[in-house]
Amino acid sequence: MLFCPKCGSLLKPKDEKGKRVLHCSCGFTNKDVDKVEIKETVNKKEREVEVISDDQEKMLPLTDADCPKCEHKKAHYWLVQTRAGDEPETKFLKCQKCKHTWRDYS
Repeated sequence: MLFCPKCGSLLKPKDEKGKRVLHCSCGFTNKDVDKVEIKETVNKKEREVEVISDDQEKMLPLTDADCPKCEHKKAHYWLVQTRAGDEPETKFLKCQKCKHTWRDYS
């Protein structure tokens, strides 16, 4: 992106007398568009998937919950903010016996 040297605003392309120029709202015009090299780069950083290991599982709190897979009565749980900040957290549960993981949206 190119910025105006006078006011610092973004310069926008404009056709003036059949020639493309860069123009600013303050009145500045850059007529040397051909000499300007415009490059576009996109920086995209992907988030890594968080995995809870067996060591971390021992540190998680234990609660009474019925496993939908093996019907065991105890599960470890943790909370994650998966939606907007004004909505409640999502509770993830992991069965103590069979290690099955599920969500509790309540």
